[in-house]
Amino acid sequence: MAYHNSFVIALFIAFSLSSMDFGLAGRHLLQTNQPVIPNLTKPTLPPLPSIPNLPPLPTIPTLPQPSLPTTLPPLPSIPTIPSSVPQVTLPPMPTGSFPSIPSIPTTIPSIPFLSPPPSSTSP
Repeated sequence: MAYHNSFVIALFIAFSLSSMDFGLAGRHLLQTNQPVIPNLTKPTLPPLPSIPNLPPLPTIPTLPQPSLPTTLPPLPSIPTIPSSVPQVTLPPMPTGSFPSIPSIPTTIPSIPFLSPPPSSTSP
């Protein structure tokens, strides 16, 4: 693991030193007597061609309108439950007592601490 850390540190140092050389080289180029490039003005754009005329869109034909009935058909009648269906009875609920839910203790038990060893008496 230490090998990877030292490799990363070596790369970081190499990149730092190389960027310093580039910075110094750029400064050196700026300080030389190079011919000054003239300031270019904003270039003018050629005129845009005119927009061609498009042919007119075709007209949308009208669709025939369907004739709707004025009255709706009657709804079917809801079937009724016949009286001959057997009746279902549920068993009675048990009458015994339900088990009680245990309560959660709310007090924290004390932790017994060991007493220190008796001190030795020296005569």
